[in-house]
Amino acid sequence: MQKSRTRVVCTVLAALALASLALAGGAAAKLTGSYTKFAQCPFTNAEARKCIYSVTEGGEVVLGNKKVPIEKQVVLQGGYGPADEESFAKFIAATNGETLSKAPQNVPGGLAGIVPEASSPPLVKALIKFFFENSLTGVNSTLELAKPASEIRISENHLAEEEGVTLKMPVKVHLENPFLGKSCFVGSSTSPINLQLTDATTSPPAPNKPITGSGGEGELLEGGRILVLKNNVLVDNAWSAPTASGCGGILSFLVNPIINAQLGTTTAGHNTAILKGTLNVASAAAVKKNNEENP
Repeated sequence: MQKSRTRVVCTVLAALALASLALAGGAAAKLTGSYTKFAQCPFTNAEARKCIYSVTEGGEVVLGNKKVPIEKQVVLQGGYGPADEESFAKFIAATNGETLSKAPQNVPGGLAGIVPEASSPPLVKALIKFFFENSLTGVNSTLELAKPASEIRISENHLAEEEGVTLKMPVKVHLENPFLGKSCFVGSSTSPINLQLTDATTSPPAPNKPITGSGGEGELLEGGRILVLKNNVLVDNAWSAPTASGCGGILSFLVNPIINAQLGTTTAGHNTAILKGTLNVASAAAVKKNNEENP
């Protein structure tokens, strides 16, 4: 069954590659049907071979001691070019600049679960009390790109074979709350969290144990020109994360250590990302042709 599914995915991906050679370009118009998902694909870019629209609909991100369920959909969209000798293709940003959508996820426990009032310095405790009294205790966690979209790498072969890394993506975690300020991050452009997601089985350092993803179930749309992988699961529990920074504004020298103490150890083996969703892929030429045919 597994080998059969892999052959189907490989065959469809190959067909999409051939479609990119067979279809010609023309004037801009609009997309229709299932092609509308690829509205932000850079299909007019000569380097783009494929269009991708991936929706994470569930799962979780565990950062040290904190587990954040994915309750709001996160979209990764854009295009990618030909694979290199290591089977990885360079990502091309979405045309509207929103390659990875910013979907704030609720952090269970909110501010009370992140900042321990009893052990905080007097000034911090006073500010926490102020925010508690005004019911501003919720904390959101948002996964954001830490580097340009061109730093993302994707492997069709690894996805189809369910072996090796499928998606390499440099990210950072934005913690948002009035008390924490607007610049509270775990990770940055100079020190990103480097996710290496797979639909195979991980080999993390202890204390984490191996977990397994899934390529999902394939479905063909638009006469076989669009491949949809439902119930796709990408996982990584071998990544490390830097300490939090920029938390608390002018009080960051007090708040950063508190946040880091609550997060606990975030070295490799203590973090997990499980992304469950639906993956849509089409050749850029097919998307372009649909666009031209519908003025």
